[in-house]
Amino acid sequence: MIQALASRQFLLFLLVGGLAALVNVLSRIGYSHWFGFSTAIVLAYVTGMVTAFVLSRLFVFRDSRRSLHHSAFYFVLVNLAAVAQTWLVSTLLAFHVLPWLGVSLFRLEIAHAVGVAVPVFSSYFGHKYLSFR
Repeated sequence: MIQALASRQFLLFLLVGGLAALVNVLSRIGYSHWFGFSTAIVLAYVTGMVTAFVLSRLFVFRDSRRSLHHSAFYFVLVNLAAVAQTWLVSTLLAFHVLPWLGVSLFRLEIAHAVGVAVPVFSSYFGHKYLSFR
């Protein structure tokens, strides 16, 4: 496991994931103009997920033997677990932890950014061994 986390592939995964996370966070800000926080998180996650799938397939897991539709199916399954983690952490931070700590400035943005970062490791191994096997 340690060797996998020190690999070139994991570093590329982090770069692609970082870009997809940026798309996720920025699109959540946009979606928040029309939807509530929880709905905007889910919509933004889908936007970031599509970005992550395309970039992961092109740059990170190029040697995948799975067909496109099988990769997409498993990618969605792995990301269903990840979006649950993201939503839970984001909402707990935004509406409970950060207000309790007295944080009001950029409260939603901080909560969402932390929520997006939480599933990094579970997503990497899920995609490595399921989505792009």
